[in-house]
Amino acid sequence: MNRIGFLISTVLVVLALASSTLFVVDQRQFGVVYALGQIKEVITEPGLNWKLPPPFQNVSYIDKRLLTLESTDTEPMLTAEKQRVVIDWYVRWRISEPTEYIRNVGLNESAGANQLNRVVRNAFQEEINKRTVKELLSLKREALMADVKKEVLDKVKGTKPWGVDVVDVRITRVDYVEAITESVYRRMEAERKRVANELRSTGAAEGEKIRADADRQREVTIANAYRDAQKIKGEGDAEAARIYAEAFNRDPQFAQFYRSLEAYKSSFNNKGDVMVVDPGSSDFFKVFRNGGGAGAPTKK
Repeated sequence: MNRIGFLISTVLVVLALASSTLFVVDQRQFGVVYALGQIKEVITEPGLNWKLPPPFQNVSYIDKRLLTLESTDTEPMLTAEKQRVVIDWYVRWRISEPTEYIRNVGLNESAGANQLNRVVRNAFQEEINKRTVKELLSLKREALMADVKKEVLDKVKGTKPWGVDVVDVRITRVDYVEAITESVYRRMEAERKRVANELRSTGAAEGEKIRADADRQREVTIANAYRDAQKIKGEGDAEAARIYAEAFNRDPQFAQFYRSLEAYKSSFNNKGDVMVVDPGSSDFFKVFRNGGGAGAPTKK
């Protein structure tokens, strides 16, 4: 029983020693082996590797992938015309030489990101000081980013290389500081209101002009129509008078009778009109009573 326990303990110790001496390097990482605080070996290829057990040797890992550093500083920068602007940017970078990176920058990615952030900001400040706001928003923006990238590369690959490679530098936003932005917005709003009021005034004046022209055309049309109607009516009256005259000339007694009818009809225009007439002394009623007589039309 004691022998079995001893064997199990031995196996466990061997496994513990093996686990402390074996390590796996992922394809996304560099493996850095330290011996008493000094870099012993840098493993760049993925796979299973071995080292001496601690404290003789230790291993740490550094990311080899393409990393993104985004700006977090909101401090404004001055342009060539002394305008205060705020920019947002990002940098794509990677660790290319782990040994130089650890010796000159730090033991992890955050150390490099902090130092790179400062270098990129200083480069942007220097380049923005040479350019106007218009140039920052125009095609010269590409030239600005290229110049910033060159300055950053000169810094990280200088006398004490960082062991990093800067792949790209990009500006995502250029804006005035908040106080200036509010002022610009107010001016834009006032300008838009002025233009809107001008358009409303122009539209109202044009509307009055159209309405006046329409009223004038309506009056002209009505006047022309009334003139034509009166002309036609006059022609009709003249034709009717001619026909009446021709008929009356043929039979004078009928003409006298017709005029009597017209006179009575004119006398009773309204329903409330009343006329008191003596039938015995009225030629009109004599005609109706006798069926002829004075003033009655002659039958032919």
